[in-house]
Amino acid sequence: MLYMVIERFKDAGAVYRRVEERGRMLPDGLTFHESWVTADMSGCYQTMSCDDPALLETWADNWRDLVDLEFIPVTTSEAARDKFSQ
Repeated sequence: MLYMVIERFKDAGAVYRRVEERGRMLPDGLTFHESWVTADMSGCYQTMSCDDPALLETWADNWRDLVDLEFIPVTTSEAARDKFSQ
């Protein structure tokens, strides 16, 4: 399943220092696809995928002290179009 991950930074500088020191800290089975950071550096939108949504919570436990997180199951525009064109 594909997820839109919304991050609201509590401390953007600390987030980027941790990424530099430890990487994304993704558990096996959770795949990072792409991210976009807001122009004011207050947050980030990412796409990730996994078969087990518990992996998102495992990953989030590494970041909750620095970001507020929201996970939204999504589909691609192409998949949505295919669903309705059948």
